Amino acid sequence: MGFYRDTGVVLRLQKLGEADRIVTFLTQRHGKVRAVAKGVRRTSSRFGARLEPFGHVDLQLHTGRSLDIVTQVQTLDAFGGGLTGDYPRYTAGCALLETADRLTSEEGEPARELFLLLVGALRGLAGGVRDPYLVLDAFLLRAMVIAGWAPAITECARCGTEGAPYHRRFSVPAGGAVCEGCRPSGAVVPSEPTWRLLEALRDGDWGTAEGTDTAARRDSAGLVAAHLQWHLERTLRSLPLVDRRGGIPRVDLAGGVEVDDEDDPSEGLLRSEESAEGALRRNDLSDGAPRSAPTAPGVAL
Repeated sequence: MGFYRDTGVVLRLQKLGEADRIVTFLTQRHGKVRAVAKGVRRTSSRFGARLEPFGHVDLQLHTGRSLDIVTQVQTLDAFGGGLTGDYPRYTAGCALLETADRLTSEEGEPARELFLLLVGALRGLAGGVRDPYLVLDAFLLRAMVIAGWAPAITECARCGTEGAPYHRRFSVPAGGAVCEGCRPSGAVVPSEPTWRLLEALRDGDWGTAEGTDTAARRDSAGLVAAHLQWHLERTLRSLPLVDRRGGIPRVDLAGGVEVDDEDDPSEGLLRSEESAEGALRRNDLSDGAPRSAPTAPGVAL
């Protein structure tokens, strides 16, 4: 038993007893850590206000039998101050925290890349310069790259054939873009601006991303959310609360992404050549199709 220091982001809080809290951190060197903060619910607490969601903090912890104990906290960045007064940024930030929590299921496993990505995304949201929805989608895409779940964008997810510059269809169960020979039933047909936006968000090309139209942003958001929740095998509770102007395609793991029946991608809407019913069902993975997992890009947002 002993003391150790680390930097972390507060992901969530749970009440414990009358005055304590269990705080979940994503830390730079120790991955996800759950620790007890004693007495922080009292008004006389020395560092209760520093242990709030979105806080980027320097920590000292004492190793305990089951849960570690927070002994010192110093605020590095109070991202919550720039988010709580702006509902779209706040809801996007909540989705960032929940995603980071879900992607680090094992406590104590190093997750440095995800930690740096999360800090960069929170800084981008709190700074008020970037569009919060683009920041969120860029984080989700790059987090999937780190997790090994990145959707194929420029190459076929099944055979690896490069598009020219993109393949026409996208299938979540298949792993992303698919060529004509590999496309499964129900593959949707994103517009070319949607493909460009997905690639720009993954690679950090903000000039291209910020120049896209509303339809491309809506469609890319639906694809990214569906792809992430497919691999997590659960829905994220915070995503439906994200205040996206104009809405996004409905994400439903049981029935897939809602698409139109016409095969005309010219208007920037997701289309399907076959019936959309069951387009993203898990039994489409029965052939063991490989997924694309490119090298993780830079973490700066």
